[in-house]
Amino acid sequence: MTKQCKACGKAFQPHPKVPNQTYCSSPECQRERRRRWLEEKRQVDADYQGNEPQKIEQWRNEHPDYWKQYRQANPNYADRNRNLQQTRNQRSRNPVIANVYELPEFSPFPSGRYRLIPVIADVIANEYELIVEIIVIS
Repeated sequence: MTKQCKACGKAFQPHPKVPNQTYCSSPECQRERRRRWLEEKRQVDADYQGNEPQKIEQWRNEHPDYWKQYRQANPNYADRNRNLQQTRNQRSRNPVIANVYELPEFSPFPSGRYRLIPVIADVIANEYELIVEIIVIS
């Protein structure tokens, strides 16, 4: 008896010991099966939702240099990620994604202290800022 795979749609012969098998054995379809299971588990199981962020944080603490080592071992990863992010930035209306403070329009500026943040095109997070004092002379 053949079945149709839920992921790729191709016909497959289920394993005799797994009568309810709904995905073929290809690695891509098995990855999709696990992804769908995890998505459903996150929606349905409140305990799983509550524990997952803590497990992720625990793993990060146990493996602090993982991403640094990964990028060193896979130099194309960082380049690809950088290029994809630049493409996403260009598609967005405003190329600056994170700019916490934006000075509203005053006419004229009242005297006081202001935080100036330079707007740099294609910058995701603007970390450079200056604190200046403006005194309006009448």
